[in-house]
Amino acid sequence: MGRERDDVDEILAAWRRERPDLDAAPLEVLSRVSRLARRLDLARGTAFSAQGLQGWAFDVLSALRRAGQPYQLSPGRLLQQTLVTSGTMTNRIDRLERRGFVERRPDPSDRRGVHVRLTEAGREVVDRALAELIAQERTMLADLSAADRQTLAGLLRRLLVPLEVGEP
Repeated sequence: MGRERDDVDEILAAWRRERPDLDAAPLEVLSRVSRLARRLDLARGTAFSAQGLQGWAFDVLSALRRAGQPYQLSPGRLLQQTLVTSGTMTNRIDRLERRGFVERRPDPSDRRGVHVRLTEAGREVVDRALAELIAQERTMLADLSAADRQTLAGLLRRLLVPLEVGEP
């Protein structure tokens, strides 16, 4: 039984034929990561749309859900976790508030501040979206053993950590 081939193998063969002077080895890993990322984006879109959400809404709601009881964060903390501008975050909070997924509450320690709190409806929708996302991702990883998944996670972490150093 021969080694399975994918589209990246064909791309690499073509580059090696056309540009034998270049070592295209990085493409062997990173082109696959890129293609997996595109497929993951599609799977996430499917999981989120099943709950009437878009990716940005899931990002905000899941940040609040991960915060633990009482499922609230300051807008500034939400900015840090979702990496968007303050104007974008205000718009997102407004839209989620209109849908009944979050509410603004005064910050008891700062009269000028507010906290954004996840409502029960927001908690329910983000929990359903997360369960669907995990099911989608589990399907994507189904051909890997538990040991292979652990190895892959460790290798990807080794690639990612140095790139994240110094990021806000």
